[in-house]
Parts: sequence; C-alpha cells; structure tokens
Amino acid sequence: MSAARSLLIRHRDFRALWVGEVVSRFGTAVSSVALPLIAVTVLQATTFQVGLLSAAAWLPWLLIGLPVGAWVDRWRRRPIMQLASAGSLILFASIPLAAHTGLLTIELLLAIAVLTGAAAVFFQTAYTAYLPNLLQPEDQAEGNAKLHGSASAAQIAGVGCGGLLVQLTGAVDATLVDAATFLVALLCITAIRHREPRQQRPGTALAAEVISGLKLVTSDVWLRTLTIFGGVSNIALMGYQSIVVVFLVRELGVSPALVGALIAIASSGGVVGAFLGRRVADAVGTARATLLFELALPTLALLIPLTTDGPGLALYTVGAFCIGVGVVGGNTIKATFQQSYCPPDLRGRLAASSAFLNYGTIPLGALLGGTLGEVLGLRTALWITTAGVPLAGLVLLFSPIRRHRDLPSHPKGSDVAERLDLGAQ
Repeated sequence: MSAARSLLIRHRDFRALWVGEVVSRFGTAVSSVALPLIAVTVLQATTFQVGLLSAAAWLPWLLIGLPVGAWVDRWRRRPIMQLASAGSLILFASIPLAAHTGLLTIELLLAIAVLTGAAAVFFQTAYTAYLPNLLQPEDQAEGNAKLHGSASAAQIAGVGCGGLLVQLTGAVDATLVDAATFLVALLCITAIRHREPRQQRPGTALAAEVISGLKLVTSDVWLRTLTIFGGVSNIALMGYQSIVVVFLVRELGVSPALVGALIAIASSGGVVGAFLGRRVADAVGTARATLLFELALPTLALLIPLTTDGPGLALYTVGAFCIGVGVVGGNTIKATFQQSYCPPDLRGRLAASSAFLNYGTIPLGALLGGTLGEVLGLRTALWITTAGVPLAGLVLLFSPIRRHRDLPSHPKGSDVAERLDLGAQ
C-alpha cells in the first residue's frame, strides 16, 4: 500500500476524524454558494450586504478568537469539537425553517452567519491543537496533507453540488445539506476512541494566557512572518471572494448551476496544492516551496478581473485555480511546521493567536470587497483586490524565509516556552 493511503487504513481514529472533517467541509462548501445566492436571489441584497454576509462569518475570530485559544488549552479538545458541530447543525437547519415560516431576513441570515462563525472558531482551534495529539510526529506531515487535500476535494464537490442543488431545490433548502453534514461530523468525532488526559488548570489568569499566546506569535520571527503574511493575504483573498458570485451572476449573467461548476473547477487547485505541497517541499526545501506557492503562483490572480462571458470564463477558472494551488500547498507546509515547532501545551494558544491575526482580517477584506464593489463597480473592485493577492507575498520575500532552504523544525536555543518566559502551562 502507498504511504498516502496507509495512515487512513491503519489509524482508526484518524479515519473517523478525516471522514467527519471532509463531510463537514463538503456541506460548508455547499453553503458558501447557497448563502450568497439566498441573499442575492431571495432577499434581494445589495452588493455591500453580500460582502457584509461574508464578513459576518469571520467576525467571531476578531471577537472571541484570543480567549478561545486559552480555553482550548484548558479543556479537552474533543468535547469542544462535538459541541461546535452540534451548534452548527442546529443553526443551519434553522434557515429553511425560518424561510418557510416567513421569518427569514437579511438580518437573521447575518446573525446565523455570526453564530456559525463562532462555532467554527471553537472547532478549528480545538481541531488544530487536537490533531498532533492524535498522530505520531512522523505521521503529521502525511495527516496534514491528507486532510488539506481531501478537504479541498470536498470543497470542489460541495461548490459544484451547491450550484446544482440551488438550481434544483432553491438556495434556502440547499442549506439542509450543510446541517446534515454537521450531523455526520458529530457522529464521527464521537466515534473517536482516543481520550486526552484531563487538562490541568493553570494558575494564571485567562488574560495572562491570552497575552502569552500573542507573545508566542509576535516574539518569534518565523511565526510572526507567517502570521503577518496570512493576515495581509486574507484581506485580498476575501476581498475578491466576497463579490465574485455577485460579479458572475449580475455582470456576466451566469446561472447558479454554472457558478457552482466554475467555482468547483477553480477549487480543484486546492487538491493539486495539497498533493504537491510535501513533494515540492521535499525537493526544494520548505522555505523555498513556501515562496513558490504563496508568491509565484498567486500572480495569476490578475486573470480574474479580465473574465468575460462565454469562453472568457476560463480566465476566472485559471486564475482562481492557481490561487488554490498556492494557498493549500502553502498551508500544508505551514501546518506541519507549526505542529513541530510549537510545544503541545501551547498549540491552542498558537492556533488562536495566529488565527486571530490571520482570520481577523477576513471581515475587513469582505467589507472592503463589498464597499469597493458598491462604490467603484464590481470589475474595478476585482482589479484592486486580486492585485493584493501576489503583493501579500512580498511579506515573505522580505523576511528570513528568502535566505533559507527550509523552515526550522524547532526554535534555536532553549525551548520556546522557556525562551518566551511562558512557562509550562
């Protein structure tokens, strides 16, 4: 059997986590198409309101991201993932109920987006900290590549099916698919047999732990560089992603089914990126591969604002495909680096602090995209936001990453917790 298959075959708990993650990613991808289409076609939302909807889903990273990291380091991670999945299940199931009772409004849709975003903060932070405890260090690179690649494949299927489901059942009822996938995820996580030891409650206050997490990210040049890059990059990425559905539907007259198909084709770049991530890193080094994935490939994002109807739609798919290769390939390398670089008892705070600074810019990007689209027009807004995708890579180019072949596997000198005076908490 191949090494790529062996982990799924021999590791039952990883297999359960993998199934739950892939299925929930499929459902979330369906909703990523359905929710903007609900806003555009059912609620007649403006371009700014569609951008606001995208921002609402990521706003919780700014509001609660930091304390969640400290909480995750205090609690067992598996029950957190279970509660987050159950909450998302209920929230997505409420959308068709509200619509069929005449209660669905753009304000309610925004509230649901915020609450499901909050559940995602808890799940993603716990999940990031939980995975290294589930796998041996030698399996973590394979596990990350498999999860990122499979999640990208599920996203491709989800957005493709999302457009088709919207066409067949309507945008509102398509969200039931997402509710069902969170049920599957909940059952899979519950089936995991591995049990973490009970977390020892630290003697320090929650605020001190939050500060220590931020210090962990900001005091280390490698973590700081990758975090700043992620934050800047996400402004540009979400800026164009928040308005591209509106652009395709209103500017080019693309049907919902074709929107889903186009996004699915473009998203297949994520599968290619996950497949290539480890292989390119092994061949040229993790630092050089990061520059290739995060700086060189995303320059083709500038094809997106050139998109026209008919054959010109290929420009969108090529540009977005290359972005997907770069983002997922780079994320696969970064995830393995962070898991080996950071001590286990600090991983929750690292995940939350870096995510706060990374994902916290996503609402800003969504609002920027919506505002630019409303004020300057959709195509001009796409030129501005897609230009920011390769420009963000300059953060990496003018950093120590440019001078090294590989990212370090651990900090130089003493243990990171002692070096940053964080203590073993």
